[in-house]
Amino acid sequence: MLSGLTVALALVPEAVAFAFVAGVHPLVGLYAAFIVGLITALIGGRPGMISGATGALAVVMVSLVAVHGVEYLFATVVLMGILQILAGVFRLGKFIRLVPHPVMLGFVNGLAIVIFLAQLSQFQVAGPDDTRVWMTGWPLFNMLALVALTMAIIWLMPKITSFVPAPLAGIAIVAAIVIAFGIDVPRVGDLASIESGLPDFHVPGVPLTFETLEIIFPYALILAAIGLIESLLTLNLVSEIAQKRGGASQECIAQGVANTVTGFFGGMGGCAMIGQSMINVKSGGRTRLSGISAALFLLAFILVASGPIEQIPLAALVGVMFMVVVGTFAWQSFRILRRIPLTDAVVIVLVTAVTVASDLAVAVIVGVIISALAYAWNNATRIRARAHVTPEGAKVYQIEGPLFFGSAEGFAEIFSPKDDPRLVIVDFMNSRVVDQSALQAIEALASKYEAMGKTLQLRHLSRDCHRLLNRAGQLMVDSDDDPDYGLAADYSVRTGMFGSGH
Repeated sequence: MLSGLTVALALVPEAVAFAFVAGVHPLVGLYAAFIVGLITALIGGRPGMISGATGALAVVMVSLVAVHGVEYLFATVVLMGILQILAGVFRLGKFIRLVPHPVMLGFVNGLAIVIFLAQLSQFQVAGPDDTRVWMTGWPLFNMLALVALTMAIIWLMPKITSFVPAPLAGIAIVAAIVIAFGIDVPRVGDLASIESGLPDFHVPGVPLTFETLEIIFPYALILAAIGLIESLLTLNLVSEIAQKRGGASQECIAQGVANTVTGFFGGMGGCAMIGQSMINVKSGGRTRLSGISAALFLLAFILVASGPIEQIPLAALVGVMFMVVVGTFAWQSFRILRRIPLTDAVVIVLVTAVTVASDLAVAVIVGVIISALAYAWNNATRIRARAHVTPEGAKVYQIEGPLFFGSAEGFAEIFSPKDDPRLVIVDFMNSRVVDQSALQAIEALASKYEAMGKTLQLRHLSRDCHRLLNRAGQLMVDSDDDPDYGLAADYSVRTGMFGSGH
């Protein structure tokens, strides 16, 4: 519960700031943090995770709100939640396994930098003509000193006691010093008042027409993708720290339910928050109670405790988030960059850069695509064969490496139809037939031998390869002829199944 209180204190300025980014009232961000945080804490896939309004979603929402208004945002959040529920029902969360470790490193590094950059706005004050200008002189010195004090307390507190979460101690001590000595530094109340009542049920005021769907669907799809990617990657990170496996599909459903409900109660939607999740987990919050208490504490701040909370100096909360940055950033990535394959090093740097410059979803997709292409290229170069002639005069090519779209051209270059004898056997003991490009390559090769009056046969097909070729109609024998596939059964190839057209 103390960990939940710490998280709730850190959620207030984050939710308010992200609401400003999205161009909506601060309470829209606070209500989203409360509702999304509570529902995901109750039914999410990984206890200990914290969800709420996030900057990754806010930057997408801003254009929708600017052009169409906040009611369309609420409708978009509802549709976003429905799409996330469908993703969970169809178990699409399992595809997060395809995200390689270099992408994960780039993800945490990029988000650490984003969290750091987001705190810099707290070092700005209102200037002439409602502009924001950087602090100078004593205000800047006081702010930096309090940030440094907060970070020092968080670093020292675990060496003294673990009963009180270190971030909570840092916030409490620094807030007490500021209030007791009347130090003039920006406080939570300077961002916006957080006092209000319970959120009201509210059906989004948009026309139920196809034109409305055309407006909100693209935004909902992007928001759903970003929300799920950030949530599932955070789930993996929290699972590693807690040494427990979480349910990806369950988390998708929880995020979807949370956003659907939030849209009907005037919230801006949200997803998992890596910064607050790290605060929670490292403060000892490993169960659902911490997430539930964080949401309820946040609601209590809005209803009855806005006054004291608005007196908390922003410097204390910035210090907490700076320590989150230090703990989140994968510092070992600098050490291993020269020890890992160049492609993986490029992926780490690229995902980090794209996360900072664009958004998380684009960064992860780019990282996965590059990693997949690198993997495909590496496997494409591994296709090779050892050839020998049997006493009966047949030539056997023993293929090594997978046969797929990347290696199909290399596969064709292995053979010499003009010089080979009348019977050629292709042995797939150490290979696999993977896709349609592989089927096409086999048929093209068989056609070459057939045109020269020679025969091509396939040997040692695994169950999946045999099933693929048989379904394509390329095998001349039925699959029942070789039920164990342990025999060196030779299968003739039927050509003309795919044709020669493009």
